[in-house]
Amino acid sequence: MEKLLFVTDLYYKAKGARLYYEEDLYLTSQLRKEFQIAICHPEDTEVFEKDVDLILVRNIGSVMKFKEKYQAFRCRVVANSLKTYNSFNGNGDMNGKEYLIELTKADFPVIPTIDSLDLLDRLPNSDMYTIKPKYGADSIGLEFVSKNELTAKIDSNTNSILVQPFIDFEYEVSFYFIDKEFQYALYTPDKTKRWELEEYVPTKQDLSFAKQFIDWNNLDWGIERVDACRTKDGNLLLVEHEDLNPYLSLAMLSPEKRDNFVGTLKKALHKALQTNLNQNLYITL
Repeated sequence: MEKLLFVTDLYYKAKGARLYYEEDLYLTSQLRKEFQIAICHPEDTEVFEKDVDLILVRNIGSVMKFKEKYQAFRCRVVANSLKTYNSFNGNGDMNGKEYLIELTKADFPVIPTIDSLDLLDRLPNSDMYTIKPKYGADSIGLEFVSKNELTAKIDSNTNSILVQPFIDFEYEVSFYFIDKEFQYALYTPDKTKRWELEEYVPTKQDLSFAKQFIDWNNLDWGIERVDACRTKDGNLLLVEHEDLNPYLSLAMLSPEKRDNFVGTLKKALHKALQTNLNQNLYITL
């Protein structure tokens, strides 16, 4: 039986009282039927890395709090040819949120994003703006500020804060993929309750929207979550592309869909173990 290092922070406290550890305990209870599993905190992986066949990165929270150790881990993945799931050649949140600026420049359907007030004229005029750190997660550092407050909040010399116009959306919807294949979607019927989710049946247009970001990211293998908002005019705009450790909200799924997801994940992990691919792309945060 192959050895799996399940990387998670069981004590991570997420906004909205989401119980990350419950999801990870459920996943490990299912995966242990086919793998030998060791659970490890993301800051302690080094001593175990060479003794396992695959490292599965799950709910580790924001890497802001251990950025140097995260960078060192990424370096060891390349230097020691470690197999990880997800693979580390993505362009999304695993490298921070700089990609939101690049997608804006490339005219993707994304909430317009800048990181310098010198570029404010590139955003639609707005009375309110959303600001958030490039390397944040789970709404850490997220603020809604007026136009007059931006100067006091943004240091254009460091370019560490993203600025977006405030979007008065109808609801948020997330699309979940394993190895580029769509699995399920969830949305927020009440937009004021971000993590009270229900299953969502996407249209062909919805899936086409989400798939363009999966294709753009071109991850070798892994779990990806495309987060979007539905605007007042009915269009979807990307909020973020989570390709490091997306929370899966498995408790919100029907038992059948949850079982299907876990079964697909098991197959994907076996496939990653059998695939001889080199993770030779390393991007410095």
